[in-house]
Amino acid sequence: MKQATVLVVEDNERERLITAETLREEGFVVEEAPSAKRALELIALSQFDVVLTDLMMPGMSGEQLLLELRQAYPATQVVLLTAYGSIDSAVKAMKNGAFYYLTKPIDRETLVMTVSKAAELANLQQENMLLRSSLEGKLEVPGMIGQDPAFLEVIKVVRKVAPSNTTVLIEGESGTGKEVIARAIHKLSPRAQRPFVAINCSAIPDSLIENELFGHERGAFTGATERKIGLFEAADRSTLFLDEIADLGIGLQGKILRVLQEKEIRRVGGNESFPIDVRLIAATNRDLAQEVAEGRFRQDLYYRVNVVQIVLPPLRERRSDIPLLANHFLRMFSHLSGGRVKEISREAMEALLDYSWPGNIRQLESAIERAVLLCEGSTITLADLPNEVRERKRPGVRTDRGRSDRYELPPTGINFENFERDLILQAMDRSDWVIAKAAKLLGMSYRTLQYRLEKFGLKKPDTSVPQSTEKT
Repeated sequence: MKQATVLVVEDNERERLITAETLREEGFVVEEAPSAKRALELIALSQFDVVLTDLMMPGMSGEQLLLELRQAYPATQVVLLTAYGSIDSAVKAMKNGAFYYLTKPIDRETLVMTVSKAAELANLQQENMLLRSSLEGKLEVPGMIGQDPAFLEVIKVVRKVAPSNTTVLIEGESGTGKEVIARAIHKLSPRAQRPFVAINCSAIPDSLIENELFGHERGAFTGATERKIGLFEAADRSTLFLDEIADLGIGLQGKILRVLQEKEIRRVGGNESFPIDVRLIAATNRDLAQEVAEGRFRQDLYYRVNVVQIVLPPLRERRSDIPLLANHFLRMFSHLSGGRVKEISREAMEALLDYSWPGNIRQLESAIERAVLLCEGSTITLADLPNEVRERKRPGVRTDRGRSDRYELPPTGINFENFERDLILQAMDRSDWVIAKAAKLLGMSYRTLQYRLEKFGLKKPDTSVPQSTEKT
């Protein structure tokens, strides 16, 4: 049976350290958080069986943390720590789903017994959820929110591929949630008990990234005073996520190809290779096939990483998910207002729906966080949103006094497929049938436009002059 995982959330450092050490001595795997905000960050990275949280904390309270966890992580059990004067609040919290409450100072035996019982219940509920999902032919995908058909297709692929060791390539614009997808695959895989390891290949200079990935032996270069473990080695029996893999140099691409082929690595400065068991998930915001065609990415590595491809639609192509995501972020950041901000006005939501979101989900998250901070009442209004969202500004679209140049639907309606086909033809003609240029005009990805061209059977007209067959 796996060791139970516990997160201790307490702003009093001394009490947090004592409680955490007590549980570690009893065999629990324990992590600590000084605030509810930090707790949510840790839970997003690694789900816990039990969250042991103080009720009264600055910022987000233990009660607010409980409400967040009951919605997002229903199997996680929450035990509240309370002073005598807040027992009424603790009893109320139990009605909202807390497992139990403990009164400070905490008796060691009571603490261990309560956490053990909570962990047993968490384990039982996790097994029940897995069984129910299996019987229904589906698995819950952590961290993924949406109901748009294109996004549901992504979730379907994630569920299918997660239990295997297959290499996955995730393509999508910046901010579409590529790492969220990678983490979801890891959490639904048999490797979930091991740490998820990630690196952004574009954030580290070429001169350093090989050392980060493969580690080095002592004396490998000036300053290498001791052996260093690389990320491939750290991800042994787990998952390694290479974000922005297209930014790797050709030489390093060859070394990664060797790892995938031979399933072994050699540290920088080392003389011997040794086996590793790593599942690789790669991501890029570029069209990797185009990178291969233009000689910037190795074709053999492309075939190795592109065993299963997941293409994430940009937020502008899944507008029906904007209200879901906006309200999710509102709940996430509600503690910034002390729980005062509770909803988004209709006018503000219409602006969110009408904006094109070039920064995708990440930009929407930032906009809602800003709105919660600026909001003076209980409802986010249009005035609380960033200027570009209020004015519905879109790349390449001129606006006049805050109104966007939108197509107005005729009273009699339209045939949407004919309308879409006509717009695509106009964009292709204007860009001389260069797909990348037309995709930019239409505000969609290269692959999305390619799919639509195939869907409508659109091809570049043959403008060559036929040869005459008449005899002279």
